[in-house]
Amino acid sequence: MNNNKVVAPTALLTGQTDEHIVWLSKRVGIHQQMLNAWQKLQQEAKESGFDLQIASGFRSFERQLTLWNNKFSGAVIVKNKNNEPVDLTQCNNIERINAILLFSALPGASRHHWGTDIDIYAPDLLKNNQKLQLEPWEYQQNGPFATLSVWLAKNSKKHGFYFPYNKDRGGVAIEPWHLSYAPLASHYQQQLTVAQLTHAINHSDILAKHCILKNIVNIYKKFIINLNNP
Repeated sequence: MNNNKVVAPTALLTGQTDEHIVWLSKRVGIHQQMLNAWQKLQQEAKESGFDLQIASGFRSFERQLTLWNNKFSGAVIVKNKNNEPVDLTQCNNIERINAILLFSALPGASRHHWGTDIDIYAPDLLKNNQKLQLEPWEYQQNGPFATLSVWLAKNSKKHGFYFPYNKDRGGVAIEPWHLSYAPLASHYQQQLTVAQLTHAINHSDILAKHCILKNIVNIYKKFIINLNNP
């Protein structure tokens, strides 16, 4: 495949198809054209002593919508950058939206829709009965995945992977577990437009639809394209 000519249909960009996905298990899928690179990265990690696994891969629009609505309604806890619960009852709609977008993408705008982005961890580094949280402290100094983070920083790039949320840019919080496959994801990112997002949101049952659509351009600039370049 010539990655310079990647052209993605809107359904792929917004998570409304899984035709591009190869399923590694019943719940974990990745882009078919990323499989070889992932397997090579995983094998090299194994040779270095890490059991590199995917906690979350492809996520459909409907799945992201469920996550969003559960958080907006208060059914699922929303946390801030300090890992503290946010009292959504004290927030207006735009404040709730911004709080959720810190760690959860807008349905239609999740990079997980593409199958090019994965949340990774190493289960063998967790202590007995310790559960994966996908929180920054786990991957930072003294966290269970600190050594894995150091290894990935040195070795993931040669297989085409990078960290889109490697630092705080005033949008999405730091996500040291989030790896992206640049040869495909960089093209998809360029192709995803405000118009496509508007259409997807407008035809969904998302909570706070009116407020989201009113602020969609700002959301796009702050949380969708405001990230690390490969």
